[in-house]
Amino acid sequence: MRKQFSILIFFYLLLSGSSNTSIAQSWHSDKGDGTYENPVIPADFPDPDLILVGDTYYMVSTTMFIFPGVTLLKSKDLVNWEYCSNAVQRFDFSKCYDLDSCHRYAHGQWATSLRYYNNKFYLLFITLDEGGFLCTADKAEGPWDIRKLPKGFYDPGLFFDDDGRIYVTHGYSKISVTELNADFSPKSKDSLVFTGTIRKGLEGMHVYKINGFYYLYGTYGGRDGIQVALRSRNIYGPYEEKVVIRDTTPGVNFGIHQGALIQTQTGEWWTMLFVDSGPFGRFPSLQPVQWKDGWPMVGIDGKAVVTHQKPNVGKSYPVKSLPTSDEFNKNTLGMQWGWNHNPDPEKWSLKERPGWMRLKTGKPVSGLREARNSLTQRPFAAYDGSLTHVETRMDISGMRDGDIAGLAMFQDPYAFIAVKQEAGLRNIIMVNNGKLIDARPLKGNTIYFSCSASNISGSASFGYSTDNKTYLALGNELKMRFNLSVFTGNKFCLFNYSTLEQGGHVDVDWFRIIPISK
Repeated sequence: MRKQFSILIFFYLLLSGSSNTSIAQSWHSDKGDGTYENPVIPADFPDPDLILVGDTYYMVSTTMFIFPGVTLLKSKDLVNWEYCSNAVQRFDFSKCYDLDSCHRYAHGQWATSLRYYNNKFYLLFITLDEGGFLCTADKAEGPWDIRKLPKGFYDPGLFFDDDGRIYVTHGYSKISVTELNADFSPKSKDSLVFTGTIRKGLEGMHVYKINGFYYLYGTYGGRDGIQVALRSRNIYGPYEEKVVIRDTTPGVNFGIHQGALIQTQTGEWWTMLFVDSGPFGRFPSLQPVQWKDGWPMVGIDGKAVVTHQKPNVGKSYPVKSLPTSDEFNKNTLGMQWGWNHNPDPEKWSLKERPGWMRLKTGKPVSGLREARNSLTQRPFAAYDGSLTHVETRMDISGMRDGDIAGLAMFQDPYAFIAVKQEAGLRNIIMVNNGKLIDARPLKGNTIYFSCSASNISGSASFGYSTDNKTYLALGNELKMRFNLSVFTGNKFCLFNYSTLEQGGHVDVDWFRIIPISK
């Protein structure tokens, strides 16, 4: 069965001509008939904020401890997205981002506010430990400058008013407004403008001025999120509150919440929110907005849409898919990749062996959670519910005793399949949540690893091959979770770390993802 499965994959890649350009085509929202399907991106892009500049829409999402991070996407039609830039290449404001005796799992860059004003792009965010940060750029593609601010604001909503004054909304349950100076230092004290009335956890406010009203657009967060709008004639209130959507229908839009309002070039209104979608993370969902009695009501008749007519942006644009697979044939990493915390630039290379990704070991660590230069990628959930499957090829001839190199599904818990070298001998091992489950001896210098994962069942399994034809299962299933101890979705992870001494390396030839029928 597994051998037949590998043959099917081979012929699929052969017919498509290029695995790197065809594999992602199964994961796009555009149905090709003028409609789209939610989630608009079936992967972990949470806490979206969204703007329109010229004819291009830009969206930022939360990446926390993954760098390059603070990822910006761009689109012409709100449905077909592509990578634009990673605003923060690395975050050098604490040794914890280098996994130096501490970490920033579940911390790092938090929900970000994206704005464009006077020909400049702004990104304002907070880290729970280091405070507030502002990124600026003349172009969304970068380069981006970053600086630490004298004060941080929780879930900030940056707003430039018509008279040039700058404000930020912020807070959890209690929402405040603060006026800022031109250097983004506080000009005024925090002014409490609204306290949540439905339950605790009102947050994620973004600010809009529409028809003379100030709107604060935010959420009572959680899996069963509630999206609300507050409005007032004065930035400082008083505000009245309206639930704009509270949808707990089982399925892809359960608890849809937190995001941004946007008006198209043709005058239509839309909102980009997200849904806690399972172990793969929090997926963005594009919803129509109808204004009723001065309120932006989301969805249709109080329910979020699953399939709907695409936004009218005045033109038609081709279908696009975000990249996934990689042949490592370029001198720079694709923007689908991100390192777990800051990478050590001396410990990886795409140039030392052209066509391969070289991962070198650093200082010895006790396990995967502490290992630097672990390269991660968001898995995409297939719309038909099929498995998401990855295969990768490694040259392990450069390993040293104590080295462990392989393929993981990383969150809390995590699991991996890997080669471990001890006393000159190598074994293929499967580790599940820190426990060794199975091991088999290995001869030779080439190994292929596979991982199949389902966002629906929450299970992931691992296999290996020595010829890329017959794959054998190893170990048991990982029961994936979306655990707040990490707070990002499960990620595929390529890694190589040492438990004894640094200096070893492995070379990764390719990394290929394809949806596979159950």
